[in-house]
Amino acid sequence: MVTRDKKRPLYMISVVAEMLGVHPQTLRLYEREGLIKPQRVGNQRLYSEEDIERLHLILELTRELGVNKAGVDIILRMRERLIALQREAEAMLNCLEEELRRDFQERLRRILSEE
Repeated sequence: MVTRDKKRPLYMISVVAEMLGVHPQTLRLYEREGLIKPQRVGNQRLYSEEDIERLHLILELTRELGVNKAGVDIILRMRERLIALQREAEAMLNCLEEELRRDFQERLRRILSEE
């Protein structure tokens, strides 16, 4: 199974603009305002799948929900923080599960050794 690296820069600004139905200047504006950070190869902006997903969200928030750019920035930062907290909670649960598993195995060994 081949996994795709969603962070790999693939698309030039003209391609992304066409894909999303926006003017390239809109993408440059989002970059200037810090909403998106495409990678640079020389003078060329290259966008990844992850960048395009983020742009879809930005466009949905602005076009469909009427959120202004300051609101979009707040929502994106809150979303990133929520994702980080979810990862942290998952890691904590995994540690807890491992500890419970070890505790259970130790108790089982003690019970079996008593027989």
